[in-house]
Amino acid sequence: MDYTYSQIAKMIDHSLLNPTLTTAELEKGCEIALKYEVASVCIMPFGLKRCAELLAGSTVAPSTTIGFPHGGHTTAIKVAEAEQALRDGGIELDMVVNISQVLSENWDYMRADIGAVIDLTHAAGGKVKVIFENAYLQDAHKIKLCEMCGELGADWVKTSTGYAPSGATDDDLKLMRQHAPPQVQVKAAGGVRTLDRLLEIRALGVTRSGATRTVEMLEECKKRLGDQCWI
Repeated sequence: MDYTYSQIAKMIDHSLLNPTLTTAELEKGCEIALKYEVASVCIMPFGLKRCAELLAGSTVAPSTTIGFPHGGHTTAIKVAEAEQALRDGGIELDMVVNISQVLSENWDYMRADIGAVIDLTHAAGGKVKVIFENAYLQDAHKIKLCEMCGELGADWVKTSTGYAPSGATDDDLKLMRQHAPPQVQVKAAGGVRTLDRLLEIRALGVTRSGATRTVEMLEECKKRLGDQCWI
């Protein structure tokens, strides 16, 4: 094996974004994230404060979404969401681009929109993942966004919300890794449901993935590693 348990677990952002999740299910999700020592919990914004309390003192980062799921919020609202998230203990913020303005190729708007959230979050010591929602975009849009995110200092570029018609494809992951600067990481979201798929995208240069089937993937990882599994 060319990986350790920790390397695989720290690729996973445990996703708690389904709108039907109850309070008990959200808290259980945080407990799962702690048990398996994943990278972060990405939770609905209203649950972030409690999530941060549950994760306090651990290596699992509390995270939430901004402009989710369609990105059509005004920049002022996205900034307000980010400010609230940071107050509530958020460390990593997953921001959806304004899809309409990307398709309109209004790049000045996009630079200001993305930059406002990145600047605010970085000033508070947090990190930003910029969600493209690739299902609706042409390759030229994706390339432009990768370049722009590099210029603005984004921490990750991310394929999708997981709620569009398609999620993380190999072609998109290769394109994003090719056109994002080396310091900008790539996150996959949508369709990563098995350990084998997680290993496939890892080989493409992906460092994070949103996941709802965290338990299944990491139990399989422990099974394969056997005595070599160090947690």
